Amino acid sequence: MKKLLLLSLSALLLSGCSDKKQFEQAVLDQMQLEKDVKDYKLSPERMAKCVVDTTSNRMPGIFALDPKRLTAYRNYTKWLTLSSSQDPKKTIDELNKDFGSPKEFAEARANYTESQMDCLSALIGESEEPTKDEK
Repeated sequence: MKKLLLLSLSALLLSGCSDKKQFEQAVLDQMQLEKDVKDYKLSPERMAKCVVDTTSNRMPGIFALDPKRLTAYRNYTKWLTLSSSQDPKKTIDELNKDFGSPKEFAEARANYTESQMDCLSALIGESEEPTKDEK
């Protein structure tokens, strides 16, 4: 019984890590294309980490391996990779269903956009702070 529980927990951890890693990669891919990140000479990796952390904090689910959070990671990844979809219209219809409703899908998009704006603002602010030598 203990072995079965351990195997189940291990499988959940591996799939959960995989879902989050795919989401992180999709966000990084977006940040590498983001014009503002390039214009302000921000690190796409740092921006992606901030966006992932901020977006994740506002996702459904109480903790990182909560099944609702894992589903959200998959749905956000599917949305962020929409441009590579064979049938974007069908994928959008699936996302409306996957998120629960068009309203919840819109809320997820707003969450991501707000996270992106918050991180952009914070990282630009950090890059513009004078160093000790400049003061």
